[in-house]
Amino acid sequence: MENLVIPKSIAIILDGNGRWAERRNLPRAMGHKAGCETLEKTVEDCVRLGVECLTVYAFSTENWKRSALEVGALMKLLRFYMVKLIDVANKNNVKAVMIGDESRFEPDIRKGIKKLIEATRNNTGMVFAFAINYGGRDEIKRAVENIVDDVESGKISKSDISEELISSYLDTKDLPDPDLLIRTSGELRVSNFLLWQIAYSEFYITDTLWPDFDKEELLKAIESYSHRQRRFGGR
Repeated sequence: MENLVIPKSIAIILDGNGRWAERRNLPRAMGHKAGCETLEKTVEDCVRLGVECLTVYAFSTENWKRSALEVGALMKLLRFYMVKLIDVANKNNVKAVMIGDESRFEPDIRKGIKKLIEATRNNTGMVFAFAINYGGRDEIKRAVENIVDDVESGKISKSDISEELISSYLDTKDLPDPDLLIRTSGELRVSNFLLWQIAYSEFYITDTLWPDFDKEELLKAIESYSHRQRRFGGR
């Protein structure tokens, strides 16, 4: 532990819930439930390790394409865990924030998201960012639309546009770029997650399915990160 370099900011693509359930002849919804329980533990593990920001990919803009049964089960879980996470976050002094477009959710889910954010707003520990109805391309599209609006209204000029300004229009404007991106289930793709923000993130891929991801697996990822030399293109 004393030789580990703890990333300030970790992002995780939570993958493998459905396969975890299928391998056990369980409904896919049970895999998502198990994944939620793993997420609770991971939040607490990251707090204890001293991680400053944890961003997780919980529901993408593409996930709406799944079956109505599975999407319905995911929405039911979301309703439940928006409430449960208030206790988890407050117990660990965690500030919860959302990234993504909440407009597609039902009013009660939007209300639950707002309640979670408001209930943890004054916490001063780790920031926990949950990405729901999030897609990197959609985020950039929305940012471009807002920049164009502000240029046309005279709020900013074309010459003001820089990487820093673009970052300030993204959902993650108040969050640090991830130092470490973890993907579970062995898939070798980023799946439209944080496309702008992971330009210089270190990647760690594990074959472990998300519901089986535990503190030992988290430490393996951090140990791998600890041996990396981050050059940011400088040499």
